[in-house]
Amino acid sequence: MRKDYLSWDEYFMGIAQLSAMRSKDENTQVGACIVSSENKILSLGYNGMPIGCDDRVMPWKRTGAPLDTKYFYVCHAELNAILNSPAPSLNGARIYTTLFPCNECTKSIIQSGIKEIIYLSDKYNGTDSNIAAKRMLDMTGVTYRKYESTGNNITIAL
Repeated sequence: MRKDYLSWDEYFMGIAQLSAMRSKDENTQVGACIVSSENKILSLGYNGMPIGCDDRVMPWKRTGAPLDTKYFYVCHAELNAILNSPAPSLNGARIYTTLFPCNECTKSIIQSGIKEIIYLSDKYNGTDSNIAAKRMLDMTGVTYRKYESTGNNITIAL
């Protein structure tokens, strides 16, 4: 059998990575791709400001006075993907995300009916937010797994 094609995991994680490139956040670009059990893309998202908030004037800093940093304003990629979905239901879907979801996004993932999370990085592993997220996922039966790279390097010339 030929292996010069992408697996579903490669394909959807690649789309999540491409979506992350839309983010204006210079420090943490995150993308998400929600997929049905039939491998159909239901929605995409990246971390960015709410609709109507001008990315060019909103704060993107990580440090400083709270109102002068991004944390009170940015919508995370997973939440954006959930909110952007035109699908009538996300029940049974899976989400590919470039960063393990925070506890707040985890609540939305659980509430939306998504049943599996495939993540690229877990760089905040062990933090309170990460521990809380995994606790909720374990309690509700939402599975999560680290994306396993096949070593394929894909270059897209834009």
